[in-house]
Amino acid sequence: MQQPETVATFFAMSSTSQITRLTVNGDVYEVGVPTHFTLLEALRYAIGLTGSKQGCDKGDCGACTVVMDGQPTLACLTPVWEAEGKAVTTVEGLAGPEGPHPLQDAFDVNGAAQCGFCTPGILCSAVVLLEQNATPTRAEIQDALAGNLCRCTGYAKIYDAIEAAAVQCRADVANREGAE
Repeated sequence: MQQPETVATFFAMSSTSQITRLTVNGDVYEVGVPTHFTLLEALRYAIGLTGSKQGCDKGDCGACTVVMDGQPTLACLTPVWEAEGKAVTTVEGLAGPEGPHPLQDAFDVNGAAQCGFCTPGILCSAVVLLEQNATPTRAEIQDALAGNLCRCTGYAKIYDAIEAAAVQCRADVANREGAE
């Protein structure tokens, strides 16, 4: 059998496809994907959001981590149909109209990203941590990132960046409350 030339051709050739309705980064997508697709494959190949990385495809590296209904989720292990009716946030959805998320700024300032392959998954795991715990300890940060592997760093700059982002997030909340 000849290799498909495009993803669209691949979808057309698949005999078992489904229409899946996904809410990703606040936008609703209806995509036709093969029934065996994972959330990661739908995000990357049907929607075109390539921030979540396809690493090990078995849940070991965390490069594919997204936030689904407020929880870090390994998109490579999640069947696409499990994401229907749930809110999915990818690394592309972390920044807002006012600019990058404080975590993204902190990673930049602290030199926490090296090759960048693991960074989207780490950012998504860290966002959930900071939403659930505004003052995480170093041990809590390490625990929250236990499923995210980085082969380039010794993690110290990543942990420093998350601690700095926690401080910034708390200051942002205090400023908003003071303005009210």
